[in-house]
Amino acid sequence: MSFSSQAKKEICKDPISRRCCALAEACGVLLYCNTFTHTQIRLVTESEDLAQRLPRLFYKAFRVDFDEIQAGSKYAFSITARQKLEQILQAVGYSPEDSITLHVNYALLEKECCQAAFLRGAFLAGGSVTDPEKRYHLELATAHFKVSRETHSLLLDLGFAPKQTMRNGSSILYFKQSDAIEDVLAYLGAPVAAMGVMEAKIEKDMKNKINRIVNCDNANTSKVVEAAQAQIAAIRALERQGRLQELPEKLRQTAHLRMDNPEANLQELGELFSPPVSKSAVNHRLRKLVELANN
Repeated sequence: MSFSSQAKKEICKDPISRRCCALAEACGVLLYCNTFTHTQIRLVTESEDLAQRLPRLFYKAFRVDFDEIQAGSKYAFSITARQKLEQILQAVGYSPEDSITLHVNYALLEKECCQAAFLRGAFLAGGSVTDPEKRYHLELATAHFKVSRETHSLLLDLGFAPKQTMRNGSSILYFKQSDAIEDVLAYLGAPVAAMGVMEAKIEKDMKNKINRIVNCDNANTSKVVEAAQAQIAAIRALERQGRLQELPEKLRQTAHLRMDNPEANLQELGELFSPPVSKSAVNHRLRKLVELANN
């Protein structure tokens, strides 16, 4: 089961109690479903949980049953009976006699619980959320631009800030920030899914932090190795020239310790002296050896 299906499954567990909320949720479903006209309502979903919820939701909201329900790899619900369509249109604030220009009926959303219910229905019918382990993306898609614009205003009033775009003739509201997706899922009634987004973000942040540390350590190790190779090459050049034995004791001691400990960093090398010397002192001596070899 996809992450989006799990989120919808969790949302569908919310009981359908108040008729006002059922009406608001059903309105969200209709405005974001496949077909909603004065001659037909058609909803198609892959979610078994939503398929079980829809008949109860529509009966609670409109006191009507679906004319046809098809079950298979997808579930299809349709209403074509004129009397039922008129009853639904009037309930959501449309006039059956006029050509329908779909819009959000704010009169149905005066209560905060009904606003959440409307958005819940919109998400169940036309929403999706990507697996947060892959990327962060939650969207609401509808074929009706005015509906999308008014839903955008509603979300802004509730403190959310979705972005807008068009895709294949559909108007899309979407979120890309993990924090915003967590808040939206929790608001819709999917706190477990919201927690999943949070956990995925924490895991990603930990992995990124570990990778940065590893990369930094690797880079530092590479620098140490390159510097040590240059120092050893310089010491061998001094040996071939017979000049190493002519150098001061401190430089000779540093050269021998470097040759015996090619992988040691400056601090580790300094601790091998008796008595130990500072990292800067070791660095100064090694630079002097390289300088002498180059000259």
